Amino acid sequence: MTSQYPRPADDLLLSVIIPAYNEAGTIEAVLRRLRQVPLRLEVVAVDDASTDGTGALLDRLASDGLVHLVIHHPANRGKGAALRSGIAAATGQVIVPQDADLEYDPMDLPHLMGPISEGRADAVYGSRFQGGPHRVLFFWHAVGNNFLTLVSNMFTNLNLTDMETCYKLVRADLMKRLSLTAERFGIEVELTARLAQAGARIWELPISYSGRTYAEGKKITWRDGLAALFHILRYNVLPPRRKA
Repeated sequence: MTSQYPRPADDLLLSVIIPAYNEAGTIEAVLRRLRQVPLRLEVVAVDDASTDGTGALLDRLASDGLVHLVIHHPANRGKGAALRSGIAAATGQVIVPQDADLEYDPMDLPHLMGPISEGRADAVYGSRFQGGPHRVLFFWHAVGNNFLTLVSNMFTNLNLTDMETCYKLVRADLMKRLSLTAERFGIEVELTARLAQAGARIWELPISYSGRTYAEGKKITWRDGLAALFHILRYNVLPPRRKA
């Protein structure tokens, strides 16, 4: 697989897809952080039928110029469905998800764009486990992430350190060709499996990470970890459905 790049990172349009469900307390801060990133950005926010006013807030922020496009799901469908809606609407040369909380720092994005803009990578993962600065939180979450990454690597034959990371930058022409079907958190597993099956050149670079507690709104639980194991088997063993 070859790339149509190299081009300077700040010459490429990066489409940032923000799936949001009940994130009214943090999403404006995330958008203002994105505003400071020294890249050409297209921000696409997907309100997944929030009940706390997130959708109305995004519409207001769009009128202020902080969001380029707001997509509203009439019913809650999950992170994967929200990302797929955003991917379909994105017009940039590179696409990246951005969580609507404050765990990931958008100022890492220029660094992550490097291997793609230089023509060396089709996808770049921002790893929380490669030594970047991070908030110290839950031991068992780290163990679970490492275990899921290990099992995923066994199927994909990759040597990732952080399969579940939110920051997965992918060339848009490739991303839009991938057969993605996951509705909820299984999208992280599915995206990794489909990139491996496509023979994508994947790089991994360290990022900073400020994880939040459950009291601060973290939504991932042990049930999602069990579901991820099922998704690893599902998306790596079953062939992808062809896109029309």
